[in-house]
Amino acid sequence: MKLIINLFFTVLSVLILIPLILVISISITDEAVLLSEGYRLIPQKVDFLAYQIVWKSPEQIVRAYGVTVSVTLLGTAAGLLMTAMAAYAISRRDYRYRRVTTLYIVFTMLFSGGLVPFYILVSQYLHLKDTIWALIVPYLVNPFYLLIMKGFLDKLPPEIFESAKIDGSSEMRIFTRIVLPLSTPALATVGLFISFIYWNDWWLGLLFIDVQTLVPLQLLLYRIMNTMEFLTNNVSLINVRINLSEFPTLSVRMAMAVLAAGPMMLVFPFFQRYFVAGLTVGSVKS
Repeated sequence: MKLIINLFFTVLSVLILIPLILVISISITDEAVLLSEGYRLIPQKVDFLAYQIVWKSPEQIVRAYGVTVSVTLLGTAAGLLMTAMAAYAISRRDYRYRRVTTLYIVFTMLFSGGLVPFYILVSQYLHLKDTIWALIVPYLVNPFYLLIMKGFLDKLPPEIFESAKIDGSSEMRIFTRIVLPLSTPALATVGLFISFIYWNDWWLGLLFIDVQTLVPLQLLLYRIMNTMEFLTNNVSLINVRINLSEFPTLSVRMAMAVLAAGPMMLVFPFFQRYFVAGLTVGSVKS
């Protein structure tokens, strides 16, 4: 039975890896070979023209990477701290308004103010337009992740908090010295989710960023792809001397996908152990 389970997950892992390998293979394959032979896991003719085109202006890519990395690090740290603090508050059984607060959080998952009020709030009232905080503040607290964190903290024995209070510890000391160390699996899981949101986001940049120095990586690649698609589909309307039919459209798209997803793919294995533990701990009640 154990052999069958291991074989099943081995096959499943291979099936998950095949699309990733295919994306990398397409990104380094000659465009003419792709059009004539189709997609292959092992490229017949290796060509790095797609990466040369994407890195034609390296200062833009590097600057966009810097913005995205900064937003991801700051947003993940601040969002994880606020999520943990809110989850700790509503997980305490001696908090009188825990049910009302939890209901308020769940309510925000079902209804929202809409796009127009959201834009007015961020740009007119908070004055965050064309600042890096416009890419961070809207995603600081996610109700779903907050409830995941609360579900983990609910499993902590309340006797720990009572004994700490008897020893004279304050709430902040209990939170920093007891709750956070015991919540490492949940913090790693929720932090990974939050970092994915910040890393993959291009929507906030499209709404609130007009300054080129603050354009995140995903928005920059989105604009490159749209420009490339427009040029390819409107060759007759553009007075250029470049043969756009030979432009490596397919390989450039895959190269942009590799550049966008590559760093997070490298980071994920280091958090995999905590990720699995955070999803499974507390799932079985004693």
